[in-house]
Amino acid sequence: MGAPARQQLLEYVPLASVWTGEDAELLEKLLSFYPRKRPQRILDATVNGGRFWRGSKRPVIGMDIEPAHRPAVVGDNTKMPFRAVFFDVVIYDPPHIPNQGRDKTKDFNTRFGLGLRSPKEKGYTFAHTYPPFVEEAYRVLKPEGILLCKITDYIHDHRYQWAHVDFVQAASAVGFRPCDCIIKIRKGPIIDPKWKVAHHTRRQHCYWLVFRKSEKCE
Repeated sequence: MGAPARQQLLEYVPLASVWTGEDAELLEKLLSFYPRKRPQRILDATVNGGRFWRGSKRPVIGMDIEPAHRPAVVGDNTKMPFRAVFFDVVIYDPPHIPNQGRDKTKDFNTRFGLGLRSPKEKGYTFAHTYPPFVEEAYRVLKPEGILLCKITDYIHDHRYQWAHVDFVQAASAVGFRPCDCIIKIRKGPIIDPKWKVAHHTRRQHCYWLVFRKSEKCE
């Protein structure tokens, strides 16, 4: 084995599959670990207040449909105003059920942009929003580009909503290769005080899913 190969092995440090820190720190590690080369163009398709990028020097274009967040681009991530094959990485943090209980210490609507409610006619799930987004993400990503999605399963209407499964299926259907999954531990579960008896575990984690616009992950 030559010197360059030995050096590469010495520098290789895999990520842990469970993360207990902040999203911004994890995202920086994801961007350093998965792309085959340093990303030159990164799109945050749900930038909201930009909490993922505090202190970051990455070349990020933040897009949000809500002008009040003052994104670089106001736009719908199911109809992106970008040309095809433009970005190296796309970041996506879709909404889930917002805080509808009495706990006002966690203002999820303001902090995370979770203003939508899952409609009854859609089975109390946001899965119908995934296919149009992943089609656009696939279009704007370069070959071998990376899609990073933070997504949360949840309990609603006395049913477990398998958001991460729905998203993997939608992304796979348009050609993305699911490559990895990191479990992010929350500091505390989202608890609705209306739940007197619920035969489900509390959601104390979410997922960061990693996809590649490629036929293979490695």
